[in-house]
Amino acid sequence: MDAIIYAAGRARRLDRFSEGKTKILLEFGGRSLLERHVDLLARLRVSKIHVVTGYLHEQVQAVLPLLASRYGVVVEEIYNPDFLEGSVLSMEVSLPTIQRAQEPILLMDGDVLYHSSMLRQLMDAESPTALLVDTAFSKADDDPVLVPMNRGRPFEFVKMWRGESERLGESVGFFKLDPRDIPKLVEETRIRCVPERRSESYDEVLRALVRDGRFGAVDVTGIPWTEIDFPSDITRAEREILPKLD
Repeated sequence: MDAIIYAAGRARRLDRFSEGKTKILLEFGGRSLLERHVDLLARLRVSKIHVVTGYLHEQVQAVLPLLASRYGVVVEEIYNPDFLEGSVLSMEVSLPTIQRAQEPILLMDGDVLYHSSMLRQLMDAESPTALLVDTAFSKADDDPVLVPMNRGRPFEFVKMWRGESERLGESVGFFKLDPRDIPKLVEETRIRCVPERRSESYDEVLRALVRDGRFGAVDVTGIPWTEIDFPSDITRAEREILPKLD
């Protein structure tokens, strides 16, 4: 199984705290988010890790050989030169890697600090194509991507969702994609890469697959994690999440 980590964005909201680094190189407990990803994925025997870069990509490029050697796993860069446009273009540049997959592949937001058990649950999920949800999300959060579910199956994937469902969770930003669902992902990505739609998020691609019934859900409520998107997330990561990680 391969993994693709998406880490191309600028993250302007963290400029005061980044010290000139791209977000995935922010450190927690002396190790960057990227190093933590590589470590955990290597421990789970992921075959190859692909990092989609953009803003300050030279910084990431410079550390990949060291991380590959330290953790004994192949780590490669996929560069998105259009990183200032929509993140759907990061999905587009990763399509050749996704299309080569002969077994399930992991798609991961790069700006997440998390416990390793999340990845194990995702990899072991009964559903061939699956996403992680946390039903204990805060409604005071910064407009999270919500995943309503009926009979354990997600039927929507969108911010500001309002409606009826048996359960409702926040997307963690980690996905397992079965090869049988790759053609649908490719199709939904390519129709959004025309000039008038290049500003779209790759969340819209994933939303199309969810609405088509492709995804199962894995409930990871109670497992420590946080997205790193705002200054307050850095504080929470250091005070609440980091002490609970293995």
